[in-house]
Amino acid sequence: MASLGNTQASYGAIAKTLHWLTALLILTLFPLGMIANQLPYETSAELARKAWLFSLHKTLGVSVFFVALARILWALSQPKPALLNAEKKLESFAAELVHWLLYVSLVIVPLSGWIHHAATTGFAPIWWPFGQDLPLVPKSEAVAGFFGAWHFVFTKVMALSLALHIAGALKHHFVDRDATLRRMLPGDLALDVPAHPHPRAPIVAALVLYGAAIGGASVLGLSHSHGAAAHPEVAALEAKASGWNVQEGSLGITATQFGSDLAGEFGQWQAAIEYDPEADGPVKGRVEVDIAIGSLTLGGVTSDALKPEFLDAEGHPVARFEADLQEGAEGLEAAGTLTIKGVEMPALLPFTLEIDGDLARAQGGLVIDRRDFQVGTTSYNDEATVGFAVSVTVDLLAQRAQ
Repeated sequence: MASLGNTQASYGAIAKTLHWLTALLILTLFPLGMIANQLPYETSAELARKAWLFSLHKTLGVSVFFVALARILWALSQPKPALLNAEKKLESFAAELVHWLLYVSLVIVPLSGWIHHAATTGFAPIWWPFGQDLPLVPKSEAVAGFFGAWHFVFTKVMALSLALHIAGALKHHFVDRDATLRRMLPGDLALDVPAHPHPRAPIVAALVLYGAAIGGASVLGLSHSHGAAAHPEVAALEAKASGWNVQEGSLGITATQFGSDLAGEFGQWQAAIEYDPEADGPVKGRVEVDIAIGSLTLGGVTSDALKPEFLDAEGHPVARFEADLQEGAEGLEAAGTLTIKGVEMPALLPFTLEIDGDLARAQGGLVIDRRDFQVGTTSYNDEATVGFAVSVTVDLLAQRAQ
């Protein structure tokens, strides 16, 4: 019966199982990630296929993280089999160095990918019942970009380490004809291996290399985060006279992708508001709002949302809402028209209003159908992929003009 634990000469059954399980997962994840990245997503069907492959990639990636932790904890509790080529100093140094690079990669690569996923919303969920978020990880394009760069760099480190590890194992088996590879195969192997202390120099070298990789990945991540935050195509909005001047506020939207909410916000908009609660009749005022489409942030799909297929920030840089502020059957409402991508549609936005002297707080929202404005109707008519309903919310504090 095969021994469960390691010995000085060979690896035990548990170490072998974790080793080959890790190898199977990694050799599946590399081609899976490359294929998923290269797939187009110009139609609903293509996006669904791409998302499915990314969900599989992410789920297996999280599995690698936990398998790697189990493997490392088991290795720390076991004796490490002696090197079979300890007398070859340079070769044994390289073998130990590659082992340490692989061990660290098996943690950093899936963890950085997991953090990138947790910082975004909506696209390609992990297939498990524990949610998509991580503690202390905010929903942020900058955070996602930073750790996306880490994931990119350290997958290259892992790929190089893995290639060297496989090449070394084949060299031992076919050139040196020793038992290095055979002692990782199933079954017990009777070997008489003298004890040799494992050198510390490869650990130091691995730390130096990983320090360099971390530095490079961080610089790349910070530059990506800075670039992701910029909106070079934001239209300049003309200020207009207003009876109430907005002091602070937010204009948010929530869309749905693959059943998950995508929350976003327009960073630049102008509102001209006239309102008199004492005016005769149900109409108490009027509002005109211009919205810079290019100022939208919508998680990891911001750039896609601004493309011609969706909001077309370049062709139609400004959306507009014009409405009368009136007393409706159930309270105050803004009743008028909403124009997006040059398409004008009736819109009714119920809102609450609190006036304290010269300050007024207004909060409200409405739900629109993106198809009414020709948003995503060419290729994304499958609601399971991109939901038809989009929620719009308004929250603003305005001061009466003097």
